[in-house]
Amino acid sequence: MLALALNLLLVLQSPFILAPAFEWTTPVEHDFGDIPQGKPVNYLFKFKNTGDAPLQIENVRFTCSCTATEWTENPVLPGKEGSVNVTFDARKLGYFSKKITVFFMHQRKAEKLHIEGFVE
Repeated sequence: MLALALNLLLVLQSPFILAPAFEWTTPVEHDFGDIPQGKPVNYLFKFKNTGDAPLQIENVRFTCSCTATEWTENPVLPGKEGSVNVTFDARKLGYFSKKITVFFMHQRKAEKLHIEGFVE
């Protein structure tokens, strides 16, 4: 029982189980409205590190090949901003709705971003 209590105490003090502290400084959803076919559009989602330790994006995933992303690859220091740039290729006509999933290091729950619009 003592060993279990000591293990629990060590886990609770581990810096790796604390979720990163940040806030999105742009909305997590973006509507491009009507866009011309064949003309790619992009949107820059921004976040600020509000914690006491560097914050790093581990990976960004998207739902189809019509979407591409670039993100801040270096650790974002406390008080500084990072970003996820999302580009939609606008090849197919009609309404689109795409989800982008952002994984931060040492955070269990992924962050969800969303873009939508109508290609004419």
